[in-house]
Amino acid sequence: MEKKSGTPQEIAYDEIKDFFDSAPPLRDGNTVCKKLHEFLETNSSSTGNHINNYRVVCVTSGGTTVPLEQRCVRFIDNFSSGHRGATSTEYFLKAGYSVIFLYRRESYQPYCTSLPDNPLLECFEMTDESFVQVHPSHSDAVKKAISNHQAAVKGGHLLKLPFCTIFEYLQILQLIATSMKNLGPYAMYYLAAAVSDFYVPWESMAMHKIQSASGPLDMRLAQVPKMLPVLRNDWAPMAFFISFKLETDRDILLKKADMALKKYKMHVVVANELLTRKEEVTVVTPTGNISVRRDKTKGVTDVEGPLIKLLVEKHSAHIEDSIKCS
Repeated sequence: MEKKSGTPQEIAYDEIKDFFDSAPPLRDGNTVCKKLHEFLETNSSSTGNHINNYRVVCVTSGGTTVPLEQRCVRFIDNFSSGHRGATSTEYFLKAGYSVIFLYRRESYQPYCTSLPDNPLLECFEMTDESFVQVHPSHSDAVKKAISNHQAAVKGGHLLKLPFCTIFEYLQILQLIATSMKNLGPYAMYYLAAAVSDFYVPWESMAMHKIQSASGPLDMRLAQVPKMLPVLRNDWAPMAFFISFKLETDRDILLKKADMALKKYKMHVVVANELLTRKEEVTVVTPTGNISVRRDKTKGVTDVEGPLIKLLVEKHSAHIEDSIKCS
């Protein structure tokens, strides 16, 4: 591969352009754009030259896949279930935000995290051959999930956009960012999705199923271009950004989170240690680190509740600072 010349920023932007130029076209791209336009029209209104912005957060959730074939049978995946993104969406809605939920297909959904793994079979029961009802043991949870979900969607405050591959995720994220650009500091990005670091370029990918009879598989993976700089600086320069850092080694976790904060100019980096991520996170900011824990003795059933409360406060301060500087 020919080595690119230019400044590091020029090279990075060229790599991003090459990625999008070579990616397979996004299916239903026009439909996604239409949904975004209608959703943002509902959640912002303009009077003369002044835009009355409501707070809108893009929550990314679940893990991206890396196809190994164009007509994909095999792919590389990760363990991300989307639980944090789905749960956080509930708290953002409760806090008065409108949410664009960019989620991995078949991952956790808002208001469903407390339901069984197989809710269709476990939450319902047959009373006779023609009638199905909610099982009494799950009745309250199912009714609450349906009620809250329908209220958010019908009220125009929740837009759900699915992805599967790394190509779909980054293309849709770009559409969201350019659509939300006019919201300025009222826009927030809560980037909880587990995004693949490596991928197989589309043009070098096998078209059909790779045959095992061919022997051991030798495949070279390319690095996914770092999109945070262009997202932060070009696509949504006024928005409030939260990214996530997950490590299995606590000794390097905070160091890498702090590096990400400075390198990509994030407003907040949420640092997760794999084994304790559901109990505690560290919110890394330019002014210091804040430990956020769930405390069951105080009725706090998950860490996302106090985390979102803190982030809403940080976002409010960001909006106030932006208004003072304008």
